[in-house]
Amino acid sequence: MSDCSPMAALAIPKTADCRLIAVAYSGGRDSTALLHACARQALSLDLSVIALHVHHGLSAHADDWLRHCELQCQAWAAAGLPLRFQASRLQGQPATGQSIEAWARDGRHAALGDMARQAGADLLLLAHHQRDQAETLLLQGLRGAGVAGLAGMPALQWRDGLCWARPWLDQPREAIEAYVRAHALAHIEDDSNGDVRFARNRLRLAVWPALVQAFPQAEASLAQAATWAQQSLALQQEVAADDLLGLVDDAGLVIEALLALSPARASNALRAWLTTQLGRPAPATLVQRLLREAPTAHAGAWPCADGELRLYRGRLQWLAAQAAVASHPPALALDLSQAGFHPLPQWHGGWQVERVEAGGVAIAALQSLSVRARQGGEQFQLKPAGTRRSLKKVYQALGIPAWQRGGPLLFAGDALLYVPGLGLDARFWAAAEEPQMSLVWRSAVV
Repeated sequence: MSDCSPMAALAIPKTADCRLIAVAYSGGRDSTALLHACARQALSLDLSVIALHVHHGLSAHADDWLRHCELQCQAWAAAGLPLRFQASRLQGQPATGQSIEAWARDGRHAALGDMARQAGADLLLLAHHQRDQAETLLLQGLRGAGVAGLAGMPALQWRDGLCWARPWLDQPREAIEAYVRAHALAHIEDDSNGDVRFARNRLRLAVWPALVQAFPQAEASLAQAATWAQQSLALQQEVAADDLLGLVDDAGLVIEALLALSPARASNALRAWLTTQLGRPAPATLVQRLLREAPTAHAGAWPCADGELRLYRGRLQWLAAQAAVASHPPALALDLSQAGFHPLPQWHGGWQVERVEAGGVAIAALQSLSVRARQGGEQFQLKPAGTRRSLKKVYQALGIPAWQRGGPLLFAGDALLYVPGLGLDARFWAAAEEPQMSLVWRSAVV
């Protein structure tokens, strides 16, 4: 494989003057070939290589595989290759409803990224080849995936300061097998590769042989199709980025402006916005449901990832799951007449009190306060010359959604003094000559 060496296939900009290359090394045929080829070339380029192995703990042979990989790296290093070894063991188990494949993949990616960054590498090589890409496209198509799924695996992808690279995506499996034979490389045969419970194994064992017999160019053709899908995905992302410039304000995604787009562009922009909020693609079923329900809803809430999407006054927001707060914590006496932070653990936050020259509350009014949960019927006055109105109407007039109306209410006697999100009741604004404090509620809820 002299014409497809891992370094020659990549022109990677470095985030720093880094002379270390990381390689994901399971011990299987493909990663063994990649690690060996990379270490040989690193020797001539005055680079060093670190092999990263993830112990999944799923096989009875996992300890033996780890030992094999460690000994192989030691042997190559003793022979003069600039190579060292590092391993990580996955902890825990799949969550409810999560497949073993997904759990292992997510854990492996996290462990590889952590090890590479800790070692100081900004380039991580993966041994996926052309058939892997073709299989990925087929599997995604059978799952009904859109363009993002059909695009398969990218050759290069920067994530959190680390470039994940697949230099052999255009290389057929036969070329890697030939390299292994030419260098007599020992490698692991994973017994789970014959387990037909896993979708990729069923494809490889039952479907692929018949497919290539009927269509000899299937591998190259499907991999090429993934390349075209990647170009389409890039175009979708560019269009979405332009569209979102006019669709988002401080209150969230503007539904009316979203629906003014064509259906295809609206769906594309919504998917892109959800990805920025969640940190990962949203399920297609959620995108379809939002486009169906949001246009006619005055308000609404949709469970989503580790939080909830909420619609209020034409704006869609995503809120992360909040820490549980008791619905009616007991009333509590409080003295806030001293500057500083006054924690209130029952409400997952605290009061920040600072001395100010104007715009505050008289210090004397802060000496004897009480904190209570909202009961309904509370009156609040926004301006000195205004009238007291029900707290509910004030919230509505200012467009404050229901999920931002939590937090403790602060009373002086029976009079409402401070409301999180609204501030001081105007009846308690201090006169200019009075010693006074600013008062702000700081929530610790994420």
